Amino acid sequence: MSFVEFEKALSAAGKKARDGKLTLEDLNGGTFTISNGSVFGSLYGTSMINMPQTAVLGIHSVKGKPVVVNGKIVIRPIMTVALTYDHRLLDGREVRVKEYIEDPRKMLLV
Repeated sequence: MSFVEFEKALSAAGKKARDGKLTLEDLNGGTFTISNGSVFGSLYGTSMINMPQTAVLGIHSVKGKPVVVNGKIVIRPIMTVALTYDHRLLDGREVRVKEYIEDPRKMLLV
């Protein structure tokens, strides 16, 4: 599935959820979960994989934090993400979330 196809499917699923029209069939057969802890104000955490899925991405609240940019301390919006994945199926070399978040253009090249 391409990034564009994924975005369309995610949008359609979100609409069904908002409209209260999700079915059990819509919730079965997933291979990956995105867990949004930010709705609870969560800053950190590690999500557990829902078997038989292969991975879960936990996203957390965006907060202003001090970081060093060009040798100076500045406040930047920072969001913690935690990717938990089954090492029998994926290796850290292939799981490059940080790289894609820092340069989203790379996702479009896949």
